[in-house]
Amino acid sequence: MRTVAGTGGAGGAGAAGGSGGGPSGPWLVVGLGNPGPGYAGNRHNIGFAVTDLLASRIGGKFKAHKSRSRVLEGRFGAPGSASGCRVVVAQPMSYMNLSGGPVTALRDFYKVPMDRMVVVHDELDIDFGVLRLKKGGGDNGHNGLKSLTKSMGPGYFRVRFGVGRPPGRMPVADYVLKDFSAAERKELDYFTDRAADAVESLVLDGLERAQSTYNS
Repeated sequence: MRTVAGTGGAGGAGAAGGSGGGPSGPWLVVGLGNPGPGYAGNRHNIGFAVTDLLASRIGGKFKAHKSRSRVLEGRFGAPGSASGCRVVVAQPMSYMNLSGGPVTALRDFYKVPMDRMVVVHDELDIDFGVLRLKKGGGDNGHNGLKSLTKSMGPGYFRVRFGVGRPPGRMPVADYVLKDFSAAERKELDYFTDRAADAVESLVLDGLERAQSTYNS
């Protein structure tokens, strides 16, 4: 686990290695999911789980934002460290297929360029727990990504958390809206922690270094 610290506000920014996190403003880290306790354990909500963990590491609480999102402002990196970086961790409170509106509003509010945005989401075409980090690309049928890309284009960074394909002829929608299996839940905390580490590495170290460590 990397070190993160809360800021208590929106002022000040440190310089980051790799991709950079300097004085031009914060990074925006978005976890995709569906709001409400009934969806909390679903495969489709892994983006929320990872951003919940990042919020816990920062040590703050999400607050409602006028963009129809929950947000937490904080910092990745040790307090006072040259590698520290301001971040806004966010969870859109629309349903998954309407994520583009709230996220675009957040991007505009915080004036975040596309190359300082990270989206964490589930990925069907990757085995459970495997991570793939990339920038841009297609939506691969993912309704949350489809909405984001329609609203603001595809040029954001992605932390793709593998959930595997549905068994047999189970419809994809049914599969992603089911909770992780009992066997998967035994390892889920470990993989969620690793995904949170990958987000921090992407922001602090840059895409290439993060890929070399986490694109297992």
